Amino acid sequence: MQTITNWLELEKTHDSGIYTKHEVVIVRGKGARVWDSQGTEYIDCVGGYGVANLGHSNPYVVEAVKKQAETLMIMPQTLPNDKRAEFYAALQGILPPTLNRYFPCNSGTEANEAALKFAMMATSKRKFVAAMRGFSGRTLGAVALSYEAKYREPFGPYGHQVVFIPYNNLEALREAVDDTTAAVFLEPVQGEGGVRPATGEFIQAARQITQERGCLLILDEIQTGMGRTGKIWGFEHFGVVPDLMTAAKALGGGVPIGVCAMTAEVAGKMPKGGHGTTFGGNPLAMAAGVAAIRYLEDTKLWERSAELGGWFAQELRKIESPKVREVRGMGLMVGMELKEKSAPYITKLEHDHHILTLAAGPTVIRFLPPLVIEKSDLERVVGAVREVLA
Repeated sequence: MQTITNWLELEKTHDSGIYTKHEVVIVRGKGARVWDSQGTEYIDCVGGYGVANLGHSNPYVVEAVKKQAETLMIMPQTLPNDKRAEFYAALQGILPPTLNRYFPCNSGTEANEAALKFAMMATSKRKFVAAMRGFSGRTLGAVALSYEAKYREPFGPYGHQVVFIPYNNLEALREAVDDTTAAVFLEPVQGEGGVRPATGEFIQAARQITQERGCLLILDEIQTGMGRTGKIWGFEHFGVVPDLMTAAKALGGGVPIGVCAMTAEVAGKMPKGGHGTTFGGNPLAMAAGVAAIRYLEDTKLWERSAELGGWFAQELRKIESPKVREVRGMGLMVGMELKEKSAPYITKLEHDHHILTLAAGPTVIRFLPPLVIEKSDLERVVGAVREVLA
């Protein structure tokens, strides 16, 4: 058997070509560090686009997956399973009592697809109100909610109407929601849209307006959930409870998972067979989800996220550079908006300082480190950002 050594060349040869590839091959991770095929160590502030909240190769998740893989990996939802039931119980333990019906799936965009369909069936309406700069996935239903034209326009028209309003604009929200609206669909913090937190006034108004006008409030917690913003869920900052909530990313501790959580009233409007999934709710992912939730509860990582995130954002704000427009975020979901393109600085952080970051739009450097990251690592990140901006 031939030994493969040039992993980068092989991946680029056979990849679909839709991604702009880095010139490294990452082969191992532990906590907030990853290593490439040459043995170079990096501080990871990409965190799998917000998946690795609990750290790479989290011991709770690794042990749970090992054990479950030896027991049972796949079982469709028509056949009840002990690990699926345990996941539901664990999830209910960190959600408000009214969000007590779950559709498990494999990803965030699948969770949003489910939310769209459940909302349509619950209201018999097909109009949705979403936010400019919002991002909800790339499958054909969810992409209609994603504001960026390059994601959305080549694939329309869609079977449902989406009206986009400026984020945090109460007047636009009141004007857009009417008797034909199925749901208002919002992120507590816009991730892809530039790390832009919602105001409490905006989310609270969305809750009030949807209740007054007989439609639903859907909150996309795919990137903001599992402790990322300094609370277990982003909506906890605002004192509201949505009718549906979508979660994924960190919920499985690194294993692909998604869920649409909803009220019993919403769930009851979907007919038998109205939606489905083959792999969703599989015992392997459910075991990972249980372990991830237990680790989060045992360590209270959301408190660490709040403390370190507040300190980190403040330190970034202290950097004196005419290139910086604003630093914003919640918890360890932080964005530094520049007055110019962010890509060259993201590249320099990787090449010169071995720190991995990602973009959020053309001018924002986004930081999504694992919540287990040490303060000393974040100090290194601040110093590196200061140096590359200089």
